[in-house]
Amino acid sequence: MTFTVIIPARYQSERLPGKPLMDIEGQSLIQRVYHQARKSRAQRVIVATDDQRIVDHVQAFGGEVCLTSASHPSGTDRLYEACTLNGFNQDQIIVNVQGDEPLIPPDVINQVAENIVRHAVPAATLGEKIKNLGDVFNENIVKAVFDEAGYALYFSRAPLPWIRGSYNSVRESTSDLTALSVESRHLFGQSVLRHIGIYAYRTSLLGEFVQWPEAPIEKLERLEQLRILWKGYKIHIEESRLGFPQGVDTPDDLERVRKFIRETTSQ
Repeated sequence: MTFTVIIPARYQSERLPGKPLMDIEGQSLIQRVYHQARKSRAQRVIVATDDQRIVDHVQAFGGEVCLTSASHPSGTDRLYEACTLNGFNQDQIIVNVQGDEPLIPPDVINQVAENIVRHAVPAATLGEKIKNLGDVFNENIVKAVFDEAGYALYFSRAPLPWIRGSYNSVRESTSDLTALSVESRHLFGQSVLRHIGIYAYRTSLLGEFVQWPEAPIEKLERLEQLRILWKGYKIHIEESRLGFPQGVDTPDDLERVRKFIRETTSQ
């Protein structure tokens, strides 16, 4: 199995402008993401950016990078442009690693690539078990509902699937899933995962994706992966073998990662 990691990295960020170049204990955020991806079994790791400053920086630390359009509506569009610039064939497997995941475990990257090959699907992703009710009701935690074979049925920011008669009495009193009945906990755990933002694609699907208009359910949920389901394609999802650390979206996240790396390297 061969695959390529592409890391989309925009310079602008609503909550943290210039995020890819932010320093984390002597290395930039994008440099740490790149080095984690290089520890995977990927044949190549490429940063795809819209900004010459990031191009210059990646080249300075010896990384591979390509400059893409600044007008892409999504990271997926940037991903496909990087594929075309590098002349990838239609069967090439691409793993999309977000540019704000400096602690991503390399084996998680390997796992999602293995997943797309094992199940012969155009797209694959990973998830983690949801452990508390706060996450069930948090719209920033995306819930992935899947069938018995692991194929995604739907992704939603809503508390889906709804456990009839179980939430009203416990939602305000506790955040622990153990407040639900044993049966409800079991069924919930067997049918839903917290979606984590890593994907494997075949280049052929990316080429189709960028030609499709936004799907109605995608517009409502603001979740790009729903466009794939809307068009009738399969996405396989499985539980991540390792924990997936939170990425960097805010200044507080940046300080948390800095502290983690500082404490880890001093041990």
